[in-house]
Amino acid sequence: MLSSSRATGRGRRTVVAALGTALVAGTLLATGPGAQAAPWHHRPAPEHSRHHQPVMRELTPQVRAQLDTAIRSVLRTTKTPGVTVGLWAKGNHDYVRAFGTADKATHAPMSPGYNMRIGSVTKTFTVTALLRLVDHKQVRLDDPISRYVPGVPNGDHITLRHLAEMRSGLFNYLLDPDFGKDYLTDPRRTFSMSEMLAYSFKHPVAFPAGSKFDYSNTNTVLLAMVVQKVTGQPFDRYLARHVLQPAQLHHTFMPHGTEFPAPHARGYTDQTADGSIGDATDRNPLGGPSGAMISNLHDLRSWASVLADGDLLSRATQAERMKLKPTGMPGLSYGLGVFGNHGWIGHNGSLPGYQTVVVRLPRAGATLVVHTTSDIAFRGKAPATMFAKAVTSIVTPKNVYDIPVAPPARD
Repeated sequence: MLSSSRATGRGRRTVVAALGTALVAGTLLATGPGAQAAPWHHRPAPEHSRHHQPVMRELTPQVRAQLDTAIRSVLRTTKTPGVTVGLWAKGNHDYVRAFGTADKATHAPMSPGYNMRIGSVTKTFTVTALLRLVDHKQVRLDDPISRYVPGVPNGDHITLRHLAEMRSGLFNYLLDPDFGKDYLTDPRRTFSMSEMLAYSFKHPVAFPAGSKFDYSNTNTVLLAMVVQKVTGQPFDRYLARHVLQPAQLHHTFMPHGTEFPAPHARGYTDQTADGSIGDATDRNPLGGPSGAMISNLHDLRSWASVLADGDLLSRATQAERMKLKPTGMPGLSYGLGVFGNHGWIGHNGSLPGYQTVVVRLPRAGATLVVHTTSDIAFRGKAPATMFAKAVTSIVTPKNVYDIPVAPPARD
């Protein structure tokens, strides 16, 4: 969650993280009062030893035991109810484990077979849908958004590329106080894409298009509207037919409201009106094309490869997607709906009750998927980030996944 730091106050921070604006700050809660900047500890291996270290350690029984211990330690430290971790590598053994509970009331064990809400990982699907249209010559990345959606502030200068790479300068509707009030009043409410944009467009554009990186869910909503405009189809229908089906993802979809097919784990959050811990399972995940999708471990394993390898796109379009640019945060870069994190390629997601990391390390042929049943930050750090860092510190010590805690907002 590379987020804007414009939100202050408990109610606004609640909603800011509500939609999985998760990208590069671990959780948007980290941008609120009390969050501290974390020192950067990852150091490259000494020059003399680099050529003697494998990219990824073999998943021997000893390494598996280390992973079990590390994951259980993070589970205890963060008090996360449940987590699933999937790690796969070419020519290596798989590591797929579940820890903790899927339901604090029944104490049902966590399972790697559950459906999960994936938050901002949704953005990777939305941008892929747009890039399919680029390949079909139906849109161009350097088209202005005003060509497709009227009324966008600075719309004649903001291109589809700016939107996909989070450099539009458009206000993130999640940070609007009226949106926060409306959402907290009814967490099961469904907002249309036009309603979401209305919260954003009340605010001025923050900077000239292309000049800065600023993570905003507004961008992805607009891209979905472009897909609808050009194809004449509802976005979820086009997504299913032209992205999910070709990728053979049979357990991944865009919900219309609060539906959440069984089996699934329950999710817990402190993003509530009074700050107490509550059950967020049946909330509306909001955001549609920015953060509402549901998937499972098996599908996301496949999707990580599709995303990093460009299986659904032409070589030229995939090259455009993978033009990763600096974000201003150490070790983190962003392309078209995808990030680079210390060699790992993919995205993360966070929304009330759930966090996800879906990344691939191409040089090792390795894929990592993490699901948690809590978004409650530990000392400003996202639980999913802590699990992913623990795993990669052991198996890929030269490529440690991490997202630093953002500094506190100074409004």
